[in-house]
Amino acid sequence: MEFFKDCEMEITTQMIKELRAATSAPMLDCRKALQEADGDYQKAVDWLREKGMATAAKRADRTASNGIVEMYSHGGGRVGVMVEVNCETDFVARAEKFRSLAHEIALQIAASAPRYVTAEEIPAAELEHEAEIARARAVEEGKPEAVMAKIVAGRVEKYKDEVCLMRQTYIRDETMTIEKLILSSIAAIGESVIVRRFQRWELGESTN
Repeated sequence: MEFFKDCEMEITTQMIKELRAATSAPMLDCRKALQEADGDYQKAVDWLREKGMATAAKRADRTASNGIVEMYSHGGGRVGVMVEVNCETDFVARAEKFRSLAHEIALQIAASAPRYVTAEEIPAAELEHEAEIARARAVEEGKPEAVMAKIVAGRVEKYKDEVCLMRQTYIRDETMTIEKLILSSIAAIGESVIVRRFQRWELGESTN
């Protein structure tokens, strides 16, 4: 925006309103961001994002007992998803931003087929099995023993990235994980947001 280019320009109410409309941050925070950024719009957005992400992690620990069970059907009914996303208040549970986030999470589950919400849910035996596979593959590739442990650990972490919803790359933005998407939403909404559980079905798959 042209009027932000002159760093000597006074921070006006209009500038604050436009920044608030774009970020949903409180008016006082928008004013502070513009002051810190000398009126530079993009720097002000970055400042708010950094501030919001720092406080969002703290908010994520608060009790979340309201929310929505979002249901999504994809591919003419070939894939179905049900996901429970919680927030702190019924007011936020009814808000468009929260419901939009829940829908995006359902889309992610449909498209990327995660098996767990977080890495902590993966059974130890499953991780050990993946480590054995990674080691066998590394031996077959002729990797030196000196770097074997590092290679195995890296491949196990990659496995976690693939099967854990929170660690997956967001399908609409390759620079962002689902965890970061949720944290940025927490910063905007001002409440804890938790993906409690989900279920994904695909036509013809085994239930065993």
